[in-house]
Amino acid sequence: MQKFMKSSLDYIEQNLKTDITIEELAKTASYSVWHYCRLFSQTTGSSVASYILKRRLDHVIVEMTSGRKAINVILEYGFDTYAGFYKAFVKMYGCSPKKYLSIYKNHKSRKLEELIMHNEKDLKKILENWELTGDLKIEDISRDDWQTWQIGEEYYLKTNERSKMIRNIKIAKALKKQGLDSEFLPVITKSGEEYIDGENIFLLTKKIGEPANNRPLSDDEIGRLENNDIREKYAFNLGQGIAKMHKALKSVQDDVKPDENNIYKQVTDWAMPEVKKYNQEHNIHFNEDFFNDYIENFGKLYDKLPKQFIHRNPTGDSFVYENGEVICVKGFETCNEFNVRLFDIIYSNGEGGKLDCLKEIFKGYDSINPLTKEEKQSVFYVIVSIGMICTAYFNQIEIEHEEYRDVAKRNREGLVSLSKNKQAYLNLF
Repeated sequence: MQKFMKSSLDYIEQNLKTDITIEELAKTASYSVWHYCRLFSQTTGSSVASYILKRRLDHVIVEMTSGRKAINVILEYGFDTYAGFYKAFVKMYGCSPKKYLSIYKNHKSRKLEELIMHNEKDLKKILENWELTGDLKIEDISRDDWQTWQIGEEYYLKTNERSKMIRNIKIAKALKKQGLDSEFLPVITKSGEEYIDGENIFLLTKKIGEPANNRPLSDDEIGRLENNDIREKYAFNLGQGIAKMHKALKSVQDDVKPDENNIYKQVTDWAMPEVKKYNQEHNIHFNEDFFNDYIENFGKLYDKLPKQFIHRNPTGDSFVYENGEVICVKGFETCNEFNVRLFDIIYSNGEGGKLDCLKEIFKGYDSINPLTKEEKQSVFYVIVSIGMICTAYFNQIEIEHEEYRDVAKRNREGLVSLSKNKQAYLNLF
């Protein structure tokens, strides 16, 4: 764990009975709010808000079981009523405090949960809870803090800290209501349960197809995708897939508690000054009118834009296609951002994405989740926002990491090109 993150977690631990803001945490770590939230999510698998809530809930449970009066402890940790504490606990842990303590009899308030390691004998015993046939090979494919095993050719067995498992199962079920599969959709046990609930939660899922940009394509398919009509059909269907995903994510955002990101403030407070500084030092040819137009016009539009829980990284390997239509969403385990929904739509078009594809993505999205007038007026400015954030970020890290020099250069060149093509994006609608 990076030193600054350990300091942040210690700071949170010491201040759980007070109001803690993301701004003060980011400032203490000497990062922008955006960069801090990204690093925090990557390290802990949680949003800052969700992590702080979890630590407060953990401490309340520990102090209640030590004999302290429940209402006194609850009020100390910022909950107004026992009902408020109870509701937050059930959302986070998927069960009542009483049931939780019956499962975790020796509950301790640990900063980051230590997962129990399991041998093959343990796993085979766990797998007896599902209707599986044959002598299935068990292969450990764990990454980061996610313990995952491939079971035969068709299944995965997963476990992690309880709150993370509950969170991802909720998202998976919300996606299913929108007709989309995911990597956390439960295979029901013999007894009709969604998962095995004990010292750890164990979830069995079915293997979904390969990511869209990694699955093998025949020469014939490649030829067809070079056809504008076919390519645009894929883009339209991608837009519909993102719209369905957004409906699902919005339905669970109150439970997930993603970190709110004000992309306009992020650009004007941090990214734009960085870009301007680089522009002055290296004469990158940004016109001052470009920055003034952004501040004036996007500033008027930003507050009117729909915002919600978003995927934040909807690249090609986030979606699985079948017959040209999106059937599955991947990679939401560490999605922890509340932002303008335009972000996902635009980001999905990829680096150097074609305007005709972006237009079709928007058409597909609009057919299911209608775009507002302000969103249509803001497309150029959100693209510029993403461009400035990426440019500022890579300009900073290329100083210490030479391997990012080409990426930084591409982002700068892309932003310059974008600054000269505003009308093309306005003409999308």
